[in-house]
Amino acid sequence: MDITFRQLEIFLNVTREGHLTNVAKQMGLSQSAISMAIKDLEDKLEHLLFDRINKRLVLNEKGRVFEKEVSPLIKRLNDIEHEFRNSANKGIIRVGASTTIVDYLMPPIICNYMNNYPDVRVHLKEGNTKDIVQLVKDGAIDVGFIEGLVNDPEIIKEAIGFDELVVVTSDVLLDKEVYIDTLQDRRWVLREEGSGTRDVFLNYIKDKVDHINIFLELGHTESIKSILMSTQCLSCISKIAVKNEVADGKLIKVRVKNFECKREFLMIYHKDKYLSELFNKFVYFTKAMIASQIDKI
Repeated sequence: MDITFRQLEIFLNVTREGHLTNVAKQMGLSQSAISMAIKDLEDKLEHLLFDRINKRLVLNEKGRVFEKEVSPLIKRLNDIEHEFRNSANKGIIRVGASTTIVDYLMPPIICNYMNNYPDVRVHLKEGNTKDIVQLVKDGAIDVGFIEGLVNDPEIIKEAIGFDELVVVTSDVLLDKEVYIDTLQDRRWVLREEGSGTRDVFLNYIKDKVDHINIFLELGHTESIKSILMSTQCLSCISKIAVKNEVADGKLIKVRVKNFECKREFLMIYHKDKYLSELFNKFVYFTKAMIASQIDKI
């Protein structure tokens, strides 16, 4: 069965008017077109829906049942169309963010946005930079926020802020100025492969050290901080992620000479993404809040 929305509209209009002439005028169609649409609908249903009485079309038994089922469906579809045409602040946005951003920047952004726009739902997915890029490419999310590097012709990227990576430890003997190559044989705890934090750090030091002793790889920054506070290992992670621990004296920011490892926070989306008004409003809101949070650090 391939009944069309147009046929159902014509059916309901004929139900109300009873005369094909009136319906034709209202819909800007010929009377024969209205008549053919009704006949085609009846053929598809294999039932007559109208009795032809005194030059009027009057619903018969089958027609009344069909009208009862169809009428609320068409009303709901018309309501949905009206909502979509007249409300840019209603919908579902699928967002992905890499670990540093999702843990330390996104929660207040999502809460504030949904408080301001209660008819919008934000679905948030977490992953490392590699994961988020793939979700964008697969169309599984609308927009991603990452701290790693991406070079892909399918991905549109925009810098939305800068982050600083710092070397941290709980070893009080390292509360002094050092060079990075003097630390290369110490035990390092880094993020897993595919992490933007890891990639940026290793790329930055590749010309400064012969090697790096990666003792442990973990998939989450909070896990790395826990390990650091119970061992004398080192790590290089976002300044944003350890600001509280450094302020409380639980971790030490190692003063590494000639070490300025910075990276961009990027917003990414697919090159073929339709940029709706809802999408653009969310992006503008998020970029402004991320910039505001970074300025306070």
